[in-house]
Parts: sequence; structure tokens; C-alpha cells
Amino acid sequence: MKRYLCILLLGMSVTLWAQNDKLTLSGSIQSDVLIPQNDSVIGAERDGDQLKTNTYIDLLLHSKHVDAGVRVEYMDHPLPGFDSDFKGWGVPHAYVKGRMKNAELTLGTFYEQFGSGFILRSYEERSLGIDNSLLGAHLQLTPAEGLRLKALYGKQRVYWSWADNYIGGVDAEADLNEWLPALRKSGTRLTLGASWVNKHEKAEDHKLTGLPYKLNLPEYVNAWDVRANLHHGNWNVLAEYAQISDNPSKDNDYIYRRGYVAMLSTSYSTRGLSLLLQAKRSDNTSLRSQRDRQGSAAMLNHLPAFSLDHTYALAALYPYATQQDGEWAYQGQVGYNFRKNTSLGGKYGTNLRLNYSLVKGLNKNPHTNPVTGTKEGSDGYGSAFWKWGDTYYQDLNIQMDKRLTHDFKLSLMYMNQHYNKSVVEGDGGMIRSDIYVAEGKYTINRKATLRGELQYLTTAEDEGDWMFGLLELSLLPHWMLTVSDQWNCGVSKIHYYQGFVTFNTGAHRIQAGYARIQAGNNCSGGVCRYVPAIKGFILSYNYNF
Repeated sequence: MKRYLCILLLGMSVTLWAQNDKLTLSGSIQSDVLIPQNDSVIGAERDGDQLKTNTYIDLLLHSKHVDAGVRVEYMDHPLPGFDSDFKGWGVPHAYVKGRMKNAELTLGTFYEQFGSGFILRSYEERSLGIDNSLLGAHLQLTPAEGLRLKALYGKQRVYWSWADNYIGGVDAEADLNEWLPALRKSGTRLTLGASWVNKHEKAEDHKLTGLPYKLNLPEYVNAWDVRANLHHGNWNVLAEYAQISDNPSKDNDYIYRRGYVAMLSTSYSTRGLSLLLQAKRSDNTSLRSQRDRQGSAAMLNHLPAFSLDHTYALAALYPYATQQDGEWAYQGQVGYNFRKNTSLGGKYGTNLRLNYSLVKGLNKNPHTNPVTGTKEGSDGYGSAFWKWGDTYYQDLNIQMDKRLTHDFKLSLMYMNQHYNKSVVEGDGGMIRSDIYVAEGKYTINRKATLRGELQYLTTAEDEGDWMFGLLELSLLPHWMLTVSDQWNCGVSKIHYYQGFVTFNTGAHRIQAGYARIQAGNNCSGGVCRYVPAIKGFILSYNYNF
């Protein structure tokens, strides 16, 4: 890997400096540091390291026709929750991108997403420990107005190396408004898209449990996706369907069954009103560059969770993670702004939002291999399309934002949640909770703002009730002071406290503090990473130039 990147970097330098165009340099530095401490009460351990850090340095060169970039990562002592496979340092990212008229070619590492990501989503999410970039070639063409073509080929990053398996794919998207004048005149916009992804992985031996037989694993796995996006007036409708060929893997217990996902999403927006309705059925949708991996490693695709990514601490205490083996997911949301100087809007107006999310498992009829009596080597199960299984997740929440005076704004939220901990985390049963949140923001003067939060979660399951309080003082243009405490007033009676000072100047941001953090899942967009309990001093530095 390092030898390849050194050659690539040399090529980048020669290519860029050979350009007659003016070069511009930009980049960023991000460093998160933890000095850990032991805490037997919450189970926090130093784990031998005096200091843990994840540090990233990005450098980008821009010109009229050629761009280039590199990233240095230092994770020799990774932060808690990043397992030993993350340990290391080096230059895992380097690329050269050339542009000419209607073509763009990238050599090196790159990210890409086809459609909604059902068959391909290569992206970076540092907080989750996800970086599944591709190393190879990426070509994008615009041969005609309204038509965009993409083609790629390469290997996927898996921690500090690249999988030996090759990924190829093509994507086409057509905006029919450029070709059909009648659509333009009617105020309608219709976009059609189609994608195909192929994974080649050598068929290594996988013997059936306790028997001399082995599975006949496919060397090629194919996936395709079709979609249509219709926009007319205030309405937008997206329909998408994807299918994956037989793909026995560790995720699905090595069954031979096609995977698919179907989604329909409708939204409406006008002044003061917004509506969203979504439905999705997925079945056996795990697609990885390495069939024996689990967790977030080597994932090629992504299925978004139809649930809100809550920012309030107790509302995010039990976050949902998309289940790759299959689910029915629904989401509905309505938002309305009551105008100023009306009975419900008052002097400053009122914003009200209602959201409902429901995720159900599939109704499955298990099939077994007649030789082994297990799932391995069979088609796994049957599943009637419209039938539901157990409840995986349910979230009903209502939020209100209202400015009471010129200087004070109040936000309130109520949330009722059902969280199947056995499905998402492996054990714990169904947790039913009610969550209440009040947030106030007071503008003291043009430079000082005080924000506070009070939250309460009540449940008869798991660890019982929780309380959370936060105070945050912002002093423009440089300072912010934050203190918070999350207290389990149910079973453990443990306090999880934090105190931070943040300083901003120009492109620099420094945050320092001391924290006691509860073990749990850190989630975003239906993807989660387990983080163990943490106690210690925390320092973060960000710089963009």
C-alpha cells in the first residue's frame, strides 16, 4: 500500500506542477485526544495507553483541469470503540482527478454512491469508524445535456489494507426534462436512473459444520438498481428498487437467497407546511467486499434507517440500527408553521413537528439444509411480502419551537419509543419509554447567549429512569462553556458528567474538557458503533485552510 501511494504522490506532484493553471492549496487537520482514567463504577479502563488519539491531515491541490489530494491518518493508539484493526498510521488516501469538457477521471482513492446507496455507498464517517473508500479508477461522463454516466473499478479499503476482491460498477442517470419540452412546460421534472455493481471474490473453502462437505460459493455477486424521481409543483416522489444475486455470507449464515430492497418516498412542501411519507421493505441485503466480515467492515451498500437521528441525549439513548437481514420500515412526518400574530402563532409564530417511525421484522418461514439441519447451504427462509414479524422499533414524537420574547426561545419535545434491544444489540428485550425535553435559549446581549436543557426518560425496563441537564454559555466571537450531567435515577444511580471549554479563532477550533461517558451505541443514519464507557480528559483540535 505504501509503495503504491508513494508512486502515486510523485505522479501527482509532477502532473500538477506541469499545469500552467494557477494552483490553490487547501486542507484540514482534525485531532481528537483522550487521556483515559480507570473508573470501576462505570467500567472504564485505561487499557494500557497513557494517551489515545485519532488524527487526520488532509491536503488538497486545485487547478482548472487537475485536482489532487492526500490524507495522513495517525491511529496508533485509537480512541475507545475503535478495535485493534484500526491501529496504525499511514497515507491511506491519495488521488489525482482530471477534468476536460464533459469528462472527469479519478485515479487513486475515491468515494461514490449510486442512487440511495442500496447497492453501492462508499463514504467516510469518522465518528463511526467507517471509511470504505475504493482504490482504482472512476470515470464520469456527460455525453449529452441531461445524461450522466459513471463507471468505476477497484478494491475496497478494509482498515489499513485493501481487499483482494475487485469491485466494478456503472451508473446512468437521465433528466428527461432536457429531452421532452412538454415536461418543462408542465412544470414537471422526471429523472430516471439505473445502476449495476459486480463483486468478484475467490471461492475459498467453507466446510459445513461438522461434515466433510463444503459450500459451492459464487465467485461473482451482481447487484442492480433502478429508480425514478418525479417532481411536480410542491410534490416529490421517489421510487427505487434494488436486487442482489445469491450472496452466501457470514451475515446471512451462508444461505442462497436473493436480496432486494424496495422503497417509495413522497414529500410535499409549501409555505409553512411540509409532509413526508416513506415505506421500505428490505430482505437479505448485506453486500460486502469480503463475505466473512461483520460489523461495519467491508460494507459496499447502505440502507438508511427510517427513524430520526435525535440530537437530544436521552432521545438518542436507544438509537435504531438498520437490520440487514430484512425489515419493513415506515416513516411519516408533518411540520407546520403557525404564522405570527395569530391565535396559535402568537407574536413571533410557532413551529410544530410530528414524526412517526415504525420498523417491523419480516414474517419468515425458516428453511434448513436437509444434510446439516442448519441454515447453511439452504435458501434460508420464505417470507410473505405483506406480512409483518416482530416490532423492532417505534418512535412517536412531537416537537414545538416558539419564541416567547425577543430574547427567549423555547423548544419542547415529547417522545414515546419502543426499542427492541434483543434485535438491535443481541439481548435485553423490548424497552418502552416516554421522554420529555425542554430547551431554552436566552440572548443576554449581542455577544452572550445562554442555552439550557432539561430531559427526563421514564421506563420500567432496562436500567429504569434517566435525567439529563445541560447549561451552555456562548461568548462571541471566541468562547463557549458547557456543563452537563446525565443521571440514572433508576437502577445504578450513576452520574455521567461532562464539562468543556471551546475556543474559536479564525479557522481554528479547540475544545478541552473532562467527561464520564456511558457505554452504548453511537449511531448515524442507521449505522452504529459500540463505544465502551469512557472517563478522562478530552482535547479536540480542528483547523481548516
